[in-house]
Amino acid sequence: MAKENYQHILEKTLKQVEQQEHRPRLLLHSCCAPCSSYVLEYLSSYFNITVFYYNPNIVPHGEFLARAAEQERLLKAMPLPPTAFLLGAYDAGAFFALAKGHEAEPEGGPRCKACYHLRLRETAKAAKKGGFDYFTTTLSISPHKDAQALNEIGQELSQKFDIPYLFSDFKKKDGYRRSCHLSELYGLYRQNYCGCPYSKQEAELRSQRHLQKI
Repeated sequence: MAKENYQHILEKTLKQVEQQEHRPRLLLHSCCAPCSSYVLEYLSSYFNITVFYYNPNIVPHGEFLARAAEQERLLKAMPLPPTAFLLGAYDAGAFFALAKGHEAEPEGGPRCKACYHLRLRETAKAAKKGGFDYFTTTLSISPHKDAQALNEIGQELSQKFDIPYLFSDFKKKDGYRRSCHLSELYGLYRQNYCGCPYSKQEAELRSQRHLQKI
């Protein structure tokens, strides 16, 4: 796929959605409450949303549960239309199997792209099974996530499972900044790493280097 402006594609899709008689159903994969905040605010006037929390990369299990609980709390705290929550299975083994041999790679490399694929594949399967009209993910809101790769994977899985993927790059239009503001507004639990032990180690090294410069 050639490099695209996914925000423009999203805006065109939303204009089409506005013309529909019934609001379509969207299965929104969420990596965490902070990242989902802006996306929910943005898309809730266009879709009936179910948030799908499937993140087997997050360790330990207690951290996974803490982030899942925070996601549920946010859905109750935000002034949203009725928004459902679907908790995916916790299968850390699936993540470690794909990460084997890629442990030393920096964040954003092949290991991360395989993780994108794992989480989006499960989302597409759940969306197809649940009769949703679209599926997408909050992951592109992060400046550290590759929107091009995410949308290419989304398109691939859309064709495989025969369900439309909502192309997007939620960091556009100050989406990431807005998510930070909403995180402060709702006092959200926020970590400085994506979730896997490798991203945690990388974040700790960044923090150490920062402290050494002070």
